[in-house]
Amino acid sequence: MKSGVQAIANTAPDLQPVPGKHSQISCDHEYERLGTCSILAGLDVQDGHITARVEDRHRSIEFIGLLSDLDAHYPPECTIRVILDNHSAHISRETQTFLSQHPNRFQYVLTPKHGSWLNIVETLFGKMARSFLRHIRVQSLDELKTRILKGIAEINAAPGSIVGRISTPKPKNR
Repeated sequence: MKSGVQAIANTAPDLQPVPGKHSQISCDHEYERLGTCSILAGLDVQDGHITARVEDRHRSIEFIGLLSDLDAHYPPECTIRVILDNHSAHISRETQTFLSQHPNRFQYVLTPKHGSWLNIVETLFGKMARSFLRHIRVQSLDELKTRILKGIAEINAAPGSIVGRISTPKPKNR
């Protein structure tokens, strides 16, 4: 989960390039906050597919929605292993009720406190922050949600295995 993605709007039109002064379009330093949203995502390390939701909040109901999406995406005989932190929505009574209705379908792997970097989906959120979310300005919270989902769809159009990208360092030539 990536919480607190801000929808930020310009308060003035973009500044057009001026020959001899600045060569690119820039924006005013002032902005208006339009709200925040949370990205809930699952990343398949085998094929790189992303299952994601963009929600106004991250409560049990939204997390259960993600689990339902994962349940629909994978064949019924598969066990879905989910790496999570100890967020209350992941271990709430509502979530436990959902999990009890899907016995042996989901297997949790909980990261230690302050160990979010152990969750591979954090690399996805980092990629998003460095690419299509970097310096993003929008007109509405809905536009931000649409652009996040479009960015995820573009990643899903050409996914790649995470497992294949992990390698050991090559020895240095002497």
